[in-house]
Amino acid sequence: MARTTPHDPSPADPAPADAPPPLYRRVADQLLGELRDGTVPPGERLPGERRLAEHFGVSRETVRQALDVLRRDGLLTTDRRGSSHVALPGPPAGSAAPLVFPVGARAAEPRTGDRATVVWGTPPPEHAAALGLVPGRPTLMHHYTSATAAGNGRRTAVTSFSAVALAEVEELARYRDRADGIACAQLRRAYDWMRRAGLTLHHRDTITLQPDTASVRVVRRVHDQYARPLEITDLLVDTRQDALVYEFTLPAAG
Repeated sequence: MARTTPHDPSPADPAPADAPPPLYRRVADQLLGELRDGTVPPGERLPGERRLAEHFGVSRETVRQALDVLRRDGLLTTDRRGSSHVALPGPPAGSAAPLVFPVGARAAEPRTGDRATVVWGTPPPEHAAALGLVPGRPTLMHHYTSATAAGNGRRTAVTSFSAVALAEVEELARYRDRADGIACAQLRRAYDWMRRAGLTLHHRDTITLQPDTASVRVVRRVHDQYARPLEITDLLVDTRQDALVYEFTLPAAG
């Protein structure tokens, strides 16, 4: 049975002052947070209601009410086909596409079978050493899993961010309060956020075949123009039914 959520109560029947906000309002706030983080660039079309409902784990009616809230606030626009577009200020869609985070992410947009969360926890010793963290000190960690419907071609990635990254990049720092390891957290524009914070990114990818398996391990280390570590990602790819593709765009000289 589809779940529905009532609209704001009428003035004649006000909700108690300590009552939690309705579900659609919470979904609207969470979606707005993702839009402000750049998950969908200004001017670009939002995913459909069905996909948003799956993303937030609610009914399409709840998503529809959440979108109405953002439209009333002027944060979304609707075209003649009824599709919603982001109306937040910022660089328009169609500008140079950022390098997608994390390394090994399959496409520019998440899809069915992708799962991404963040947690505030203790990184592996290798990560702590690479980031210059005191052993046992927690930091923001990102967990990414992607698998095809058939279950093959599985990819798992674990990223740890440095204290420098959290201090310099506001969008990343905001995730500390949401790092419950449960809610979906797509940080696909993380490298774009770093660049907008004035950081020049230097990537170093180490690719090794795993002995006696059909897997490839990719370790990416990123530092800035001052040689300060920003993040380290450990990706494991099942290559039996999959291919790992790297795509780079270099600006024209002059």
